[in-house]
Amino acid sequence: MKKSILIITLLFSTFYGFSQEKDVLYGIRGGLNISNLDFDPEPNFTNEHRNGFAFGFFGELDLTEKISLMPELQFSAEGAKEKSIRIDYIQAPILFKYRITDKIAAGVGPLVGVKIHEENDGFKNFALSGIVGGEYMITSEIFIDVRYSYGFTNKIDKESDYKVKQTNIQFGVGYKI
Repeated sequence: MKKSILIITLLFSTFYGFSQEKDVLYGIRGGLNISNLDFDPEPNFTNEHRNGFAFGFFGELDLTEKISLMPELQFSAEGAKEKSIRIDYIQAPILFKYRITDKIAAGVGPLVGVKIHEENDGFKNFALSGIVGGEYMITSEIFIDVRYSYGFTNKIDKESDYKVKQTNIQFGVGYKI
């Protein structure tokens, strides 16, 4: 967990350093999560999705006229509907965004998550995922977006016959300053 916090701190320190030279937008974002866990092999219980929420803040650094870097820090309620496998994270997605038009952008990047709450629940405290998404600017400050993330790391903390990966669809709305 200390490594995760160090990585997040370094990313935001680097971002802050770059922000001194370029145009940077800051903002807040919140949304609805529809998440689930993919088990291999299939579990012997009903594995239903969990509806949750996410909220956080971000910075957006223009690298070129069309490309920007968007680091973010957010709380995200994920896992599955089964109460014993609800997993909440502090996450740091880093999206590389491409502006298709003035109103539409697409993004892709890594997402690092650190589990909060229970420490010894059988799930790893650190998660690494990939994220893709699209954004639509309603006004020059307000946007809506949709994102999909898929976990690269196995969620199970100990030896098990199961391999478990997190999936999440997130519908968001945000405000850029």
